[in-house]
Amino acid sequence: MQRFLYSLIFLVFAGGAQACPDYQLWGNERYELTGSQLYSAHRFNVVAGGQYNLANCRLRAHNWTGPMPGYVIKQPDFSITVNGIKGYQLEFRVESQCDATLLINTAGVNWYFDDDDNGNADPKIRLTRPAGDGIYDIWIGTFDGNNCNAQLIVETF
Repeated sequence: MQRFLYSLIFLVFAGGAQACPDYQLWGNERYELTGSQLYSAHRFNVVAGGQYNLANCRLRAHNWTGPMPGYVIKQPDFSITVNGIKGYQLEFRVESQCDATLLINTAGVNWYFDDDDNGNADPKIRLTRPAGDGIYDIWIGTFDGNNCNAQLIVETF
């Protein structure tokens, strides 16, 4: 009986781990851009939201304390390979028709999260010293779990 309970507990926690964002998966959309190309803002349409509650994940964002609110999909919405980023600040922001959230895993495998810093219940993250060239995985979620139309804007400064 005890072995059965341990197995059941393992399955529950293993299932929970599978229901979190996974930066090892490729994004639904992939792009390759340079820091100089991003000096003009690039816009990408997306449906924000997902079925996985970030509060149940064990992710720790460098700029966020405690559980992150919002719902996302498992694989990134976008995997953007950025080259030539040295000397630039890199900004990701969202414009949406709902209360959107933004989750990023940087080229240095660091997590960043935001809910409302772009105003109008939209998120924004500016990396003043980006981790460097490489893949930036981005999830556009929603605060309440509903889906909505949104745009990701990526720009360097």
